[in-house]
Amino acid sequence: MTFDKDKILQYCNQASENTLMRTLNITYTDAGEDFLVATMPVNSAVHQPMGLLHGGATVALAESVGSAASMIFINSEVSEVRGIEISANHLKAKRSGMVTATARIIHKGASIHLWEIRIADENDNLISLCKLTNMILPKRKSEDK
Repeated sequence: MTFDKDKILQYCNQASENTLMRTLNITYTDAGEDFLVATMPVNSAVHQPMGLLHGGATVALAESVGSAASMIFINSEVSEVRGIEISANHLKAKRSGMVTATARIIHKGASIHLWEIRIADENDNLISLCKLTNMILPKRKSEDK
């Protein structure tokens, strides 16, 4: 299979319509054979009450980019991706601007993918460091889901 960055980004962004990713304004911006990048604006829509980027929004960004990244490596006609564990270390506060999440594969097995997701600000300051484990399952019939 040939790697087609534009098709991957188009697929990820189109699949985000009418989902949490669209609600959080997450946009997939770059892809490679071992990584996927997405951005999310930091504004009141993703703040916690103290006016800072909410950890839950940060984790939603991390899981969104890591799960979509696993989709790059599977045959979606026969397999599905399910996130089974995520951890996050929030290292720096962010009030406004943009954060960028870069998911890089650590382990690509037949049934488990492990991703490191680094979330940084516009100055490449590390905001959060996350780890996501995805399980790769046989695709189920729609009535089984």
